Amino acid sequence: MFQKFSQKPMSSTSEKFDTLIGRTTTIQGNLIVRDSLRIDGKVVGNIESAADSKITVAIGPTGEITGDISAHRVMVAGKVAGHIYAAERVEFQKDSVVQGDVSYGSIAVEHGAKLSGLIIQNQSLDDSVSGAQAAIQSAQAAKKSCLSGKSKSCDFTAYNEPQ
Repeated sequence: MFQKFSQKPMSSTSEKFDTLIGRTTTIQGNLIVRDSLRIDGKVVGNIESAADSKITVAIGPTGEITGDISAHRVMVAGKVAGHIYAAERVEFQKDSVVQGDVSYGSIAVEHGAKLSGLIIQNQSLDDSVSGAQAAIQSAQAAKKSCLSGKSKSCDFTAYNEPQ
């Protein structure tokens, strides 16, 4: 019974991607996107979209990002070393590897995805990226305070520090 369910992949999307970064391409620098983007190559820099846009950023199985991602929807099948701010939804495929904090409206995680960082749900879909960033910074400060011994009412035993 459980075997069938656990092998079922997440639903596929009919998202249209206007921009594709191929697997042999490496981009160094920040990207400001106005249309949905799929990355199968490497990006060293931040990826940002306008706060009011319905942009999707998808990282394919061969995609690697070193930097923060801010978008309406983020789908990860590759590797991300940086924070993810998804206003609506974030999805992690089974072989994805994320080292950084994640702020999201809704989340889907396939069995086998590796996440290392804080996972924070937005209070509403209207939360801004700056609000998500503030929540992550607040949680990091609380963790730092606990680890330094300044606060005695802390329990971060479930938190794994990114390596």
